[in-house]
This record gives sequence, C-alpha cells and structure tokens, in this order.
Amino acid sequence: MSLVVVGLEPDRVPLDLLERVAVPEDDLAKVLADLAEAAEVTEVAVVSTCLRTEVYAVVDRFHDGVGHLQRFLAERAGLDLGQLADRMTVGFDDQVADHLFRVAAGLRSAVLGESEVLGQVRRAGEQAVAAQAAGPVLRELFRRAVLAGRRVRSETAISRGSLSLSHVAAELAAEQLGGTLAGRSALVVGAGEMGQGVTRALVAAGARVQVVNRTLARAEALVAEAGAAGALGLGGLRRVLPSAEVVAVCTAGGVPILEAATLEALRPDAQTPLVVVDLGMPRAVERAVGQLPGVRLFDLEDLRARAQETLGGRRAEVASAEAVVAEELARYRAEQRARGAAPVVAALRRRVEAWQDEALVRARRRHPDLTEEQWAAVATVSRDLVARLLHQPSVVLKEAAGTSRGERLVEAARALFGL
Repeated sequence: MSLVVVGLEPDRVPLDLLERVAVPEDDLAKVLADLAEAAEVTEVAVVSTCLRTEVYAVVDRFHDGVGHLQRFLAERAGLDLGQLADRMTVGFDDQVADHLFRVAAGLRSAVLGESEVLGQVRRAGEQAVAAQAAGPVLRELFRRAVLAGRRVRSETAISRGSLSLSHVAAELAAEQLGGTLAGRSALVVGAGEMGQGVTRALVAAGARVQVVNRTLARAEALVAEAGAAGALGLGGLRRVLPSAEVVAVCTAGGVPILEAATLEALRPDAQTPLVVVDLGMPRAVERAVGQLPGVRLFDLEDLRARAQETLGGRRAEVASAEAVVAEELARYRAEQRARGAAPVVAALRRRVEAWQDEALVRARRRHPDLTEEQWAAVATVSRDLVARLLHQPSVVLKEAAGTSRGERLVEAARALFGL
C-alpha cells in the first residue's frame, strides 16, 4: 500500500481553474463515497479550501491510485488529464505527511501563517472519518498534522497579528472607503468558516455588520458571538443590499449569489461607493458586478496579491516554524514505523516461539531420561537462541516501517514465515 496526495495549489494554477475543482461542503460526502469506490483506494480524504483542492488517499497500487485521483480532478476541471497532469501536486509516502503538516502550519498558504487553514484541515479529517472514507492511516495523519499546526502557532510568531484572508478583505475595504470602516455599513453573506472570519474582522474594524445566511439560526449564532449588528435569512438579502457600503460574499455553492442586474436595480444612486469582496470558491459574485458605476470588486486573487505585500516580518519566522514541523514529522514517522511493524514483529515472534515449543515437546519424547533441571537448561538455551535470531529482523522491520522498503520487507516476512 502507498500513501499519496494529488491536488492543485494556487502557485501552480489560476483562480478560475481552482474554482472549477473546488468541492463544496454539501458535495463532500458524495465525492468521498465516489472516490472510495475505486478498487485501488482503501482510504481517502479531501482538503478543499478557498485556494487549494487536494485528495489524500491510501492506495493498493501506486500508479493506478494516482491515476484515479488525477482523473477525478481533471474531470471536475472539465479538462483532459494531459492538459492538467503537469500542474498537479503529486506526493507519496513520506512526502505526504511533509506536505500536509506544512499546509496545516500555514507554510503553504497564500497568506503565510494564516489561521483559517488549520481549521479547514481539521474538518477535512473529521468529515472523512464521519463518511467512513478515512481509516486508521489517514485518521492519524490528519490528527498529527493538526497538532503540528497548533504547535507552530503557539510556539512561533508566524501567525502574529492573526493575518488571514478575512483580515486582508477588511483592510482592502477600509482602504477603498477612506482608510477606515468605523461606522460603515457592512454585509456578510454566508456564516461558514470564511463568513465567520470576515464578520469578526469587519466588527473589529468598527463596521456595523449584518450577516445573511441560508440558515437563519446559524447567522444569529455568529452575530451573538462576534458582536455584529443583526442576522437575516437569505431572503432578506435584497432588503439590506441598498444600504450596504461593504459586501463580503462567502458562499461556496457554485451559483452566483450577487448578480449585476440585481445590484444595479437596488442601487438607485449608482455613484455611492460600494466595495464587494468575493471570497467564494467557486466565485459567488457575477464578474459584471465589477463594471457597475461606483463598485469596486475584489476576489481571492486580489486578496492573495495584497497579502504578499503585507507579510513583513513573518518570513523571518519561517525557520522557526519549519523546525517545529520537522520535530513533529520526526515524531510522527517514528511512531508510524513502530506501529506499522508491531503486528508483523509480534506475529513473527509468536510463530517462531510456537515452533520452538513444538520442537521441545518432540525432543522430550525422544529423550525421557533427561532430568527437569536438564530440560530447563535446554529450554533456556533454546529461547536465548530464538531471541538472538529474531532481534535483527525485528529491528530492521521497525526501522523501515512506513516506507516502500518497509512494505517490501513486511511482505517478504509474511511470505517466508507464513504470517
């Protein structure tokens, strides 16, 4: 078996392609079920955030498994595999943990050290387990990646200031409206994780924030937690749009929530400044909105570019963050090696010791004249010899476990000793 990751990241593909492969939360259970149906896939999890979609899997046959995951992403993108394969991230075995730990730590984010990706990784693991798509390998991988991400944020300053796409969105909006959001009327559409982050950022900046969400109770809970001004169901969107000076759309359904014709009809004073930030993945604001008079439209690509300009001293913390990740990776790999080899080593010892006991029983039948003291001495020598013979194979199996070499050694041990 091999552990693999196949995905698309913002440094290798444009936003319009990322949004085509994004997996909305409502579709995740079905996607996991479809991926898990493949004969070569034994475990699978999907991390789909605003700027990345990646599939983690345990596969029986490496090339067949990777090909299956690549075709899945190509089909979602509406492209032939040949058009997309060289732009995909592909990793296997040790590379997978290395990659996911860095994703969780914010080291592979568009906004270095951003805080939201850690929760996204955590939920991806939980959702895969809940869907019975992830088993012991991926469950432990994601658990340890989250622990690594938490350590990075608690022990280094890479996330100091809580810079995230949500905060960048608030900063951009303030810049467009005279440098401050104090007293400004803001509207957040969507109460998921991104909507929560944007709401908190806008409230912290002094804006009067109303939250619109398909499920009113969820919007009300966010308003109470963040100290926002009010909550409405999705049906109230048209009613509050005309008075908004900032609109942040944080939905991920793949259907535009905000269309140009609707917004134009609701804004009789077309010269009133309006900042619209589209944080949806796929994008949730019609592109024509940006052409309306007085409207400034920003999307995730704009936020990513802005974040790169404001990282400041965070880059100095990369070495510290990498050191923490390296420690956690070493600990994870050591535990995986021991855990992966333990059942085979135990089975090998049981098998050889059983042969030893059978041999001693046969020998006693052939030599009934030996005393109990003599048989005890024979048994001691025999057990010492068995222990010496098993020591080196046990050490090698444990040290190689979790690698492709370890898998070959395990299969060889099973075949040689009938385990």
